[in-house]
Amino acid sequence: MSESKIEKSVVEGYKKIEEGVVSGYKKIEDGVVGGYKKMEDSVVEGFNKVSDKFVEKLFAREGETVEEAKKRLAENAPAHKEKDGGEE
Repeated sequence: MSESKIEKSVVEGYKKIEEGVVSGYKKIEDGVVGGYKKMEDSVVEGFNKVSDKFVEKLFAREGETVEEAKKRLAENAPAHKEKDGGEE
């Protein structure tokens, strides 16, 4: 084999290795990001359920839905900020 054929074979071999490594890292990345997204969605969903229960039990008036209570509380929030000096 001449030097150029050996060189070409080596370059092709390195390219195959590179493609395999990049493919492996891409699969790992997809798995990690997918797992994080599922966990994030679960945490947000759990928080929203707990939040809704708190609003329902502590702040909703009789016959008022959770959504109506949240809307009423959000509308009243600016008035409380002004009353307390506007700081959070």
